[in-house]
Amino acid sequence: MTTEIIALLVAFQIKHFLCDYPLQTQYMLRKGQRKGWVKPLIEHVSCHYVFTGFIALIYTYITSGTPSLILLVMLLDFVVHFTVDRIKSHPDLGGKFENTSPKFWWCLGADQMCHHLTHYVIIWILVS
Repeated sequence: MTTEIIALLVAFQIKHFLCDYPLQTQYMLRKGQRKGWVKPLIEHVSCHYVFTGFIALIYTYITSGTPSLILLVMLLDFVVHFTVDRIKSHPDLGGKFENTSPKFWWCLGADQMCHHLTHYVIIWILVS
């Protein structure tokens, strides 16, 4: 069980890096605008949704786990990621701070922490 958990932690860490940095396009970064933010945010969060599904599918296949959990964890990741990223990037909330402000970094850190905690919950769901 420990090996499975460590493998999932590594997989989700890689997934998070890929989706939040190299695969996040200029269009997706428009998620912080006052208008026209929904589609870019959905596109960004869908990247996380798909990769979470891929990890859950592989894990379920290897361990003969419960396939019905795949959609559950995908949906959980989508909803939490959508909510957290909108709060972080909203022009009147986290998005109002310049990257020279400590509050910008607090918001970014809180955002990343929420995503990692979501991954821990997903891993708990998959291995339980």
